[in-house]
Amino acid sequence: MEKTAKEKVKHVFGRNADKYVTSDSHAKGTDLPLLAEWLQPAKTAVALDVATGGGHVAKALAPHTALVLATDLTEKMLDNTAKYLRSSFDNVMFVIADAESLPFLQDTFDIVTCRIAPHHFPNPDRFIAETARVLKPGGKFLMIDNVAPNDPALGAFMNQTEKLRDDSHVRCLSKDEWTELFTANGLMITKALDRKKTFDYPVWVARTAENDDQIGRVTEHLLGADPVAMDYFAITGQGDAIQKLVIDEWMVMCEKQLK
Repeated sequence: MEKTAKEKVKHVFGRNADKYVTSDSHAKGTDLPLLAEWLQPAKTAVALDVATGGGHVAKALAPHTALVLATDLTEKMLDNTAKYLRSSFDNVMFVIADAESLPFLQDTFDIVTCRIAPHHFPNPDRFIAETARVLKPGGKFLMIDNVAPNDPALGAFMNQTEKLRDDSHVRCLSKDEWTELFTANGLMITKALDRKKTFDYPVWVARTAENDDQIGRVTEHLLGADPVAMDYFAITGQGDAIQKLVIDEWMVMCEKQLK
């Protein structure tokens, strides 16, 4: 029987839990130092980090807040992350939770964050609705994720690349699609930053690929890109060996409108 999207997430992230703790693109992103700067959390703030993965956002916010609830759908991932963080922080709690059905009351959190995860969510509209529900009026939501170009052909190429590499990938939305969801749920964008993210291709493709055949399919797909996609995603290498590619990432902060 074919796995559901969420079962695929549990399989991929459970199998690769430690890689996401140590991954340079997750652990050492230049966006992490910006989190506290953008959010300006009060020392009394209670924060929710959705789909915490390797716990890098929770780690960045813990010194600036009273409490961080780090949640993830994958128990193995969360358990592994807790082993890394518990010895350093006594104000981070770990909760198994689905981003599309958060087990918290409405108007609970001062801050909600989600980084490099929403493209795995089958129903991003539910995720944003749940985020708005649990966020206090006037609270801040900060999301960082890969986004699809507005050009449909480039967006389809990017999402196919991600799906070939990682079967738990669902879809990267465009900035326009995310903005529509924010607006529909009373979240007003207050700050945003477009970023280009460069991947070391051999490391990136091996993180989630299950075997050499899968890596070969991703490589073949990228090498078959038309000139427009080849240029947009800056696919570089020599012969049949790809070294780098570049994708779009969006860092955006919203504020929940007062009732």
